[in-house]
Amino acid sequence: MRLSSLLTIALTFTAAAVVSLVAANFSVQLIEENSEIGVRDALDDKGMTWAEVEADGLQVTLAGIAPTEAVRFRALTTAGSIVDAARVIDEMEVEAQAAIAPPHFSVEVLRNSSGISVIGLIPASTDRDAAIASFQAMVGDEQVADLLEAADYPAPPNWQLSLDFAINAMALLPRAKVSVEAGRVSITAIADSAAAKATMEANFKRSIPTGLDVALDIAAPRPVITPFTLRFELDEKGGRFDACSADTDAARNSIIAAATRAGLKGDARCTVGMGVPTPKWTEAASMAMDAVHQLGGGSVTLADADITLLAAPGTNQALFDRVIGELETSLPDVFALRASLPAVVDPNAGPPEFTATLSPEGQVQLRGRLNNDGLRELADSFAKARFGSDKVYTAARIDEDLPGDWAPRVLTALEALSMLSNGVATVTPDTLSVTGNTGNPDASTEISALLAGKLGEGAAFDIDVVYQEKLDPVLGLPTPDECEAEIGEILKVGKISFEPSSATIDASALGTMDDIAEILKTCGDLLLEIQGYTDSQGREEMNLALSQSRAESVLNELRARRVLTGSFVARGYGEDKPIADNGTEAGREANRRIEFRLIHPDTVDDPEQTTLESTAETGDTPEDQVQEGPNDEQN
Repeated sequence: MRLSSLLTIALTFTAAAVVSLVAANFSVQLIEENSEIGVRDALDDKGMTWAEVEADGLQVTLAGIAPTEAVRFRALTTAGSIVDAARVIDEMEVEAQAAIAPPHFSVEVLRNSSGISVIGLIPASTDRDAAIASFQAMVGDEQVADLLEAADYPAPPNWQLSLDFAINAMALLPRAKVSVEAGRVSITAIADSAAAKATMEANFKRSIPTGLDVALDIAAPRPVITPFTLRFELDEKGGRFDACSADTDAARNSIIAAATRAGLKGDARCTVGMGVPTPKWTEAASMAMDAVHQLGGGSVTLADADITLLAAPGTNQALFDRVIGELETSLPDVFALRASLPAVVDPNAGPPEFTATLSPEGQVQLRGRLNNDGLRELADSFAKARFGSDKVYTAARIDEDLPGDWAPRVLTALEALSMLSNGVATVTPDTLSVTGNTGNPDASTEISALLAGKLGEGAAFDIDVVYQEKLDPVLGLPTPDECEAEIGEILKVGKISFEPSSATIDASALGTMDDIAEILKTCGDLLLEIQGYTDSQGREEMNLALSQSRAESVLNELRARRVLTGSFVARGYGEDKPIADNGTEAGREANRRIEFRLIHPDTVDDPEQTTLESTAETGDTPEDQVQEGPNDEQN
């Protein structure tokens, strides 16, 4: 073979080797690029942008810091779905995990006649001994059950504030349960009466510190009425109740209906309580008032099962006999009726009398006639004990010819007068009259019960007591409808406005919030919905989230002003229910609003939990959603 042929063959093989080498190198690079790009795209699609991908030949290396171990494993799995899992090299690290969250600190305090029980978990920094000592000071060392546990974690914000308020509250509540959390105290208690309930609520509202959310649930049981009393009087001015008692709401309605048929004028107050002597009470009361109506006037008093009916002087004797006879026959057997027809009294006769006068300033004058010096001293001492030693002036003369029961009647008159803010109590041989003004809506009932109990069966007395709200130590609360209307009037003058595209209340609206808060503090417990609305600009879901956040901001502002909001609900309606045309700027401005609406019981799903509290429990933050809206400049 010639040399040229050999050289040609050698060159051919050399060229083929070079070409193969270049082709192999190109193939490796292509595989590396495809593997790296494929794994990179798969990780990005699943949001794992933190991962770094590098290919070296057939091997693919993953690096970076994964948020959790689970996420690191998911990255390996994703890479293994693109290339052979055996080719994936793991050089990833896992981010250090946050410290273990502290436990939920809470305490429940239960107080009853047996003492105080304290159970819950408190931070180790809490002065446990001081708290237990405070409870022991209320009921004694041996009546406090300490079931507290402590955990060595930092106390959450407002924890000590909440615990201190709960301790102070428990000192005022002989029967109650208090639940304590950081920034929130829930109080469930029983009051002796409706007036005591109102007083408790008013005291707590004034004492709530800033930054503390307090939920009150104070119940007032029905009062025990003894004797169970009703007094109805009918004269030329119409009918009226001096006292009215009923055992149920239905019975009260029946009694008022019967009184209306008999000539009742104006509104009537009838106390629902316990102590009715017989289920036939309502029936007997209706019959008795009907008899007074048939007689054309007079009064009837029911004290338990005793009925005393006094006809008006001058009533026809035959009519009196017929009506009383029919009443005696119709009354249930348990009732005893005493009826009388007073003789017509000569107005010029001037019967002996004793008069006690209480002025609006609290000064008392005792005038008229008393049996002897002993009764005069006794009446003077009794009055000073009731009204104050420096406020009684006695100028009564001695008359030894007065009836034998004059002394107890005088003392009863003074006791009745002490139930008034101002007025006059007059004692005559035939009757005892009490007139005046009071801030106690139940004064007439209480005075009637007093007179019926101490004067004895068949005794005649007259009561003309007027309730005046301005004299009520617990001011009369407006009705829920009145509260809603008052808030509406405020919103007509000063609108609650917000910063653009924000749930932050504008500084110009803070005065309006102050005015609304002052009204709500006088309204008692209300089922109230705070409604947020926007205009139609922007996305519907964004408008809904914005309106919700704004309603919750209003709720927070009320809480900051110490308004009890446990029965309030914050709810956003977005662009629903527009009140003006969203096609104009003026219309959009009108539609961006906050409204306060009463929640009627038949529409309430869960009045115990506000929307804000629900948000706190779920961890959802609508505010974050609001900030995502790109085109919501005016909503």
